[in-house]
Amino acid sequence: MRLGDIAKKLGCTLEGPEDLEITAVAGIEEAGPSELTFLSNPKYRRKLQTTRAAAVILSPADPDPGRPALRSANPYLDFARALELFYPPARPEPGIHPTAVIAADAKVGRNPSIGPYVVVERGVEIGDDCVIKAHVMIYSGARIGHRFLAHSHAVVREKVQIGDDVILQNGAIIGSDGFGFARQADGSYYKIIQAGTVVIEDGVEVQANACIDRATVGETRLRRGAKVDNLVQVGHACDIGQNTLLCGQSGLAGSCRVGKNVVLAGQVGVAGHLAIGDNVIATAQTGIPSNVDSNKIISGYPAMDNSRWLKCSAAYARLPEIHAAVRKHIKRSNSPDKSE
Repeated sequence: MRLGDIAKKLGCTLEGPEDLEITAVAGIEEAGPSELTFLSNPKYRRKLQTTRAAAVILSPADPDPGRPALRSANPYLDFARALELFYPPARPEPGIHPTAVIAADAKVGRNPSIGPYVVVERGVEIGDDCVIKAHVMIYSGARIGHRFLAHSHAVVREKVQIGDDVILQNGAIIGSDGFGFARQADGSYYKIIQAGTVVIEDGVEVQANACIDRATVGETRLRRGAKVDNLVQVGHACDIGQNTLLCGQSGLAGSCRVGKNVVLAGQVGVAGHLAIGDNVIATAQTGIPSNVDSNKIISGYPAMDNSRWLKCSAAYARLPEIHAAVRKHIKRSNSPDKSE
């Protein structure tokens, strides 16, 4: 594909020959002499001197890269869009595999692609243009919108509601029972029926082996555009805000309220019945035991302001020396022959 054509499709400003042939898109370290790369993180700017790429997507503020360029207000986004030009998502042929088991009263929209050994139980409704891969299980009464994509071994439990353009990666479980048990007099636990549901709004993606638990009563909700990474646990009756990111191995106990545009980085833990405001960033392995106001960056356990946590971390690395100095000072202060 010619570089000039790529620039037009992406809406970028071209610096260089229009007819330069581009064969692929690659990272700045891996790109070859006929490939397009990108620069979005300033710490990689020095790699412009050594990359073998034919051309680079970068911001208007970046210096001359010494090669043809596409100037973009959002280089990372346009890199993602450029990938789609060379590697368009493949859609399987429409049709229903003969081994799929679909209840007689289930309603499946137009142009479905349903793979081997899929099970769709009674009362299910699925919109148009769904792609459901092998061994997906959809329980009774589920309601699913248009352009649904479910990869192998994803599960949608009973009465779950899913909007349009939702993606479930392999092994994602939507609507599993919440962790609800009542202690009995003999010390054993009585299982509480999880009578609620899960609501997944439009444009949500739940990645591999993540679990979204149904509420005991009421609903667990993932709002429009939320993204849930691998191995994330969302407890019963949580409400996850628009365009919020829950990164790998994060866990939220029940009844949490998370605002919009929040980022919980890897292995963040959130205690139950908490409220996290809009635009919060919790860095990796943060433990959140109490409510968090909007527009905060927090770290550590218990969670604190990120700038304070950085200072504490620096001090912690010197803790043995500080401890030794304090002991020496105390010993000197308690000595009977100390100078007056």
